[in-house]
Amino acid sequence: MRRNQVVVIGAGVGGLVCAIELARSGLDVTVVEQASRAGGKLREVAVGGGLVDSGPTVFTMRWVFDQIFEAAGASLNDHLNLRPAEVLARHAWSATERLDLHADIDRSADAIEAFAGPDDAAGFRAFCAESSRTYQTLRDTFLDVQQEGLLGLARRVGLGRSGALMGLRPFETLWSALSDHFQDPRLRQLYGRYATYCGSSPFAAPATLMLIAHVEREGVWTIDGGMQRLAEALEAQAVSLGVSFRYSAPASRIEVDGGRATAVILEGGDRLAADTVVVNADSQALASGTFGTAAAAAVSPRPPMDRSLSAVTWSVMATTRGFPLTRHNVFFSGDYRTEFEDILGRGRLPLDPTVYVCAQDRDPPAAAPIGAERMLFIVNAPANGDRRGFDEAEVSACQTRVFDRLTRCGLEVDPQTMISEITTPERFNAMFPATGGALYGAATHGWASAFQRPGAKTRVSGLYLAGGGAHPGAGVPMAALSGRLAARQILRDRASMRPYRRVAISGGMSTP
Repeated sequence: MRRNQVVVIGAGVGGLVCAIELARSGLDVTVVEQASRAGGKLREVAVGGGLVDSGPTVFTMRWVFDQIFEAAGASLNDHLNLRPAEVLARHAWSATERLDLHADIDRSADAIEAFAGPDDAAGFRAFCAESSRTYQTLRDTFLDVQQEGLLGLARRVGLGRSGALMGLRPFETLWSALSDHFQDPRLRQLYGRYATYCGSSPFAAPATLMLIAHVEREGVWTIDGGMQRLAEALEAQAVSLGVSFRYSAPASRIEVDGGRATAVILEGGDRLAADTVVVNADSQALASGTFGTAAAAAVSPRPPMDRSLSAVTWSVMATTRGFPLTRHNVFFSGDYRTEFEDILGRGRLPLDPTVYVCAQDRDPPAAAPIGAERMLFIVNAPANGDRRGFDEAEVSACQTRVFDRLTRCGLEVDPQTMISEITTPERFNAMFPATGGALYGAATHGWASAFQRPGAKTRVSGLYLAGGGAHPGAGVPMAALSGRLAARQILRDRASMRPYRRVAISGGMSTP
């Protein structure tokens, strides 16, 4: 085994960033990936002659990627053409109830005043101030540092700043905190939806998650060519630093010898020796034995009830009319609480779903393109894809309810022109083993949940975690931060280890 040999399992955003950070520190890095290309949950689906972004569709926290590329001696602008979005999202409850949120706070406040009145416009400004304080408190004390539990957070915030800690409102739900700012239930529904960005219910998630709204207000960017170009940019930067990639190469086992990870065995039988292994996958893939029984002891198993949301997605090519789509659109259900009770309580597809539509040919906002356009429809779903599959009739009934919701809001999708590819929790579980299709790791429910996510370091020496299922959490920029944190931990551990070799000592005394 050669020292400084690292194998990263998984070419998702966390694995790519970790590979870049380690390679620029002089380590020999190989990335193995079961798919045929980089990206992980960033994926494109071919539909009707076009490519539809069918994973994460929102790019935020640009500063994270600027830092990663600059540290590697490059620039994000060298790889990607990014344009800031003026309209963050268009929201609808019916054909006559619509609200746009803007990157400019004043424009959003004016829109909210026209939609719900001056009191809620003032509540919006107060909410912006509180969510900004929450984000500023946690950015450098929690999001971009190793997870050390509540006491570690208190120490970093400052033991004398108990007010700042309580200002995070960890013991209140997001839904109850929103009631302090918004009288109109539609606005509570709108801002409660941010909990779903990390696969959680606003009725169980802590109020701390309001920081996600601030992250979006800081800037939403559109990547020319789609989100897959981000994965390609990270891959290209890694290659320029000497990282090797092996695609269509699933890892079947992590070899552990003497309590330390020593190699990755590929399905074809190849053995890649390593003194460090990084798993860019959900921690439950380790815990379930996906990478062998020896590696399963690295992390604790998580009960299925703690899983985050999954989804049913439709990658679509179709013609539309009516509703003036922008790039990001949300069509809200009539009863948000019941929607989450259906998903998390009853384990079924919601009877009245909220539908997110990413209209990928509407950027910049424009009239409907001539002919079919590319869209991604997403409905939240239970993460039970490893225990039961939703049959064709259930998915078809859900699709009917989806199009009924869109029609009520004024969007007509021509069924005669529609071509779609459907992905269910069962399929997501096949792509991301041992998750049940959960797309965000563990749900962020309750004040302690953020401290229960696994960190980069596992119980097996030389074996580390990266990705949205690890600290600091789900989402493209958070996965990138997890990769950077994993690299930092690896380098710190290496610096604390002194290499020893056997030597012969001359002289001494003879013994029997």
